[in-house]
Amino acid sequence: MESFIQTDAAINPGNSGGALVNMDGGLVGINTAIASPTGSYSGYGFAVPSNIVSKVVEDLLKYGRVQRGVLGIMIRSLDGNLAKEKDLEINSGVYVDSLFESSAAEVAGIKKGDVIINIDNKKIKTSPELQEVVARHRPGDEIKITVNRDGKEMGFKVTLMDKDGGKTIAEKEHKETLSILGAEFETLDKKVARKLDIAGGVKVEKLYAGKLRKYTDMREGFIITKVDGQKIKDLDDLADVLKKKKGGVMLEGVYEDIPGEYYYAFGM
Repeated sequence: MESFIQTDAAINPGNSGGALVNMDGGLVGINTAIASPTGSYSGYGFAVPSNIVSKVVEDLLKYGRVQRGVLGIMIRSLDGNLAKEKDLEINSGVYVDSLFESSAAEVAGIKKGDVIINIDNKKIKTSPELQEVVARHRPGDEIKITVNRDGKEMGFKVTLMDKDGGKTIAEKEHKETLSILGAEFETLDKKVARKLDIAGGVKVEKLYAGKLRKYTDMREGFIITKVDGQKIKDLDDLADVLKKKKGGVMLEGVYEDIPGEYYYAFGM
């Protein structure tokens, strides 16, 4: 996303993540980058707008991760040169270069060559404007898109998806219990469980700063099948077991691509 507020306020290296405020002390944006011939404040600063920041904060608090709805299209800002190249009657909007198969936009009926000119009654002139509007929404949200197709305006209702093609918000699951481990977990897919000949488990999708990374040599992809000898079939099982744990914990499990069983111990 490149929907930034441009400012000539003095922003220096190290100010990224800091607040851009107005004269009343209200938050306008979060400082992100500078364009400067000297590498310091003489130049232009760029900040993420506060409305996007608010949505990100709300997502993190409510769901544990940023929920970003996507249209599933490749786009270009329309200008005079592109309009001439594509023989279009308009020269403002966002040109749809291509669509991903079964994407939100394709399912709704939007086609390659359409020019998006309006989203939810907001006029769209450039790609960053489109990205900013869509970024305010979550998977499953419905937006109204108006396109210019062969000189005629057409309206579509589009239900946004996530990057994997789903329409359901990835809810924050047992965040308080599991966040201390410093990992992103998912209930193991049933097909993978059958392939590995196990009843189920919880897969460690990503590792962050936390107990698992600090006290073990576990790597991403580990599948937890037992905690202190107790079988784990899904994310609920893992959270329920760990809620009651104090002191040392032993995780037992396997990797999809490495033979044998592995054990990792740490303290709660």
